[in-house]
Amino acid sequence: MGDLSYDAAGQLMYTDPKTGQVTVYNGGDIAWTLASTALVWLMVPGVGYFYSGLLRRKNALSLIYLSVAGIAVVSFEWFFWGYSLTFSDGADAFIGDLRYFALRNVKGQPSMGSPRVPALVFAIYQCMFAAITPVIAIGAIAERGRLGPTLVFIFLWSTIVYNPLACMTWNSNGWSSVKGGLDFAGGTPVHISSGTAALAISVYLGKRTGYGTEKLAYKPHNTTYVILGTVFLWFGWFGFNGGSALSANLRAAQACVVTNLAASVAGLTWMLWDYRLERKWSAVGFCSGAVSGLVAITPASGFVGSPAAVLFGFMAGTVCNFATQLKFALGYDDTLDIFATHSIGGVVGNLLTGLFAQSSIAAYDGFTKIPGGWLDKNYMQLAWQLADSVTGLSYSFAMTTVILWIMHFVPFMRLRADENSELVGIDETQMGEYAYDYVGLDSEVPLLSDTASATGGGREPQHSHVHEGEQASNEKRSIPSETV
Repeated sequence: MGDLSYDAAGQLMYTDPKTGQVTVYNGGDIAWTLASTALVWLMVPGVGYFYSGLLRRKNALSLIYLSVAGIAVVSFEWFFWGYSLTFSDGADAFIGDLRYFALRNVKGQPSMGSPRVPALVFAIYQCMFAAITPVIAIGAIAERGRLGPTLVFIFLWSTIVYNPLACMTWNSNGWSSVKGGLDFAGGTPVHISSGTAALAISVYLGKRTGYGTEKLAYKPHNTTYVILGTVFLWFGWFGFNGGSALSANLRAAQACVVTNLAASVAGLTWMLWDYRLERKWSAVGFCSGAVSGLVAITPASGFVGSPAAVLFGFMAGTVCNFATQLKFALGYDDTLDIFATHSIGGVVGNLLTGLFAQSSIAAYDGFTKIPGGWLDKNYMQLAWQLADSVTGLSYSFAMTTVILWIMHFVPFMRLRADENSELVGIDETQMGEYAYDYVGLDSEVPLLSDTASATGGGREPQHSHVHEGEQASNEKRSIPSETV
C-alpha cells in the first residue's frame, strides 16, 4: 500500500492518490478503536451466557453456541457485502452499493465514521456491532427454535434489516443522518431493530408447549451465568459506547462515565421494583435492570451529561421492568423479555436523547457540532428521534416477518422445532451436546422419566421465572445423560 507511510514522529500517514491530500492518524486513536473492537466482541458471548442462564438446563448450551456461531456468520456477511451495503460512499438514503464488496479497497483512507481512524480499523470495529445485533434478536427462539435455519436467518436478517437501518443512521447519506437524528452507538440499528425482531420471531414461532401452565413456571437454571453474561456485557459496553467516539479523547471518557452510571442506576431501580413485589433482592432483577440502562444510554452516550444519565437509568429500569408485562397483555411468548429490554429500552433512550442532548457534550472531541436537544432549545430534535424510532420499529418488524415466512415455505428452513424437541430439549435434539454432563428432562417424556426414576433420579424444586410471576412447580431432572 504505497499511499501509507510514517512521519518523523512515527505517526501513520495516508496520502490520497487522486488529490494528494495527506491525513495523519494518531496511534492512540487507532489503538483505542481496536481495543474497543475486542471489548464489543466479548459482549456477544456475554449475550449467550445471559440468555443461557435464564433458561432450563436442557436448553442451556444452544444460545451460547448461537452467540459464537453468530459472530462467524455475520463476520462473513460483513466481509462479503455488509460493510459496503452499510458504509459505501455511493449509498442512497437507505442502502449502499457494492463498491467495497469483499472489503475491496478498504484500507488506509479516512473512514466514514471519523477522519481520525482508517477505514480498515472502522470496518472491523463496526463488524462487532453487526455481529451482536442479530444475536440479541435470536434469543427469541429459546427452547423452541431450530439451530441450522437460525444461522441462515442471521445472514438474511443482517443483510435485509441491519445493513439498511445502520446505513440510514450512520452513513453520511442515510435518511436519519441527513435529517439530524442523533444515535451515538446504536439505539435504533442495534437495540430497537433486534428487540423488535425478537417480537416478530416470538409471534411467528407461537407459544412454547405448556405455556401458561406450571410446566413453564421455573426459575433461571443458572443465575451465575446471568451475572457472568452481565459482567461481559457491562465490561464490553465501555468499548461499545466509549469506542464509538473513534478516538481516545474526552468524549470517549464522557461516554464511559454515563454508560457506567446509567447501568448502575437502572440495575438498582429494577431490583427495587422487584423487591416491592417479592421482598427478595433479586440478582436477575439487578442484571436485567443494568442491561436496560446500558441499552437506553447507548444512543445518547456521546451527547448527554452525567446528571442526565441518572434519569436515563431510572427511566430504563422502570419502563422496561413494567414492559415485561406486555407479553401477558398481548399474548405472545417472549421467553427472555428481549422486546421489553432492548426495543422499549432503545425507544426510551432515543426519546430522552431528544430532550437531553447537549452541543457542549458532543464537542468534547473538539470537532463535532450538533444543535442539541430540548436543553439547547432545539425542540424539533425530539420529533426526529421519534421518527427514527418508529422507522426502526416498523421496518424491523415487517421485514423480519417477511424473512420468517419466506423461510417457512422453503424445505428444511422452518425455524420452529417440533414438540418432541421442545420436550426433550434443544441441546439434545439439535446438538447432541449439553452444557453439563446431564440434561434436565420434562416429566411429560414418559420413557426417559421412568428411566430416571428407576436409576434413582430425584426431584428438584423449580420456581417461577422472575418476570412471569407464575406459581412454583416441580420439574424432574435426569441422571447423567450417558446413563440414560
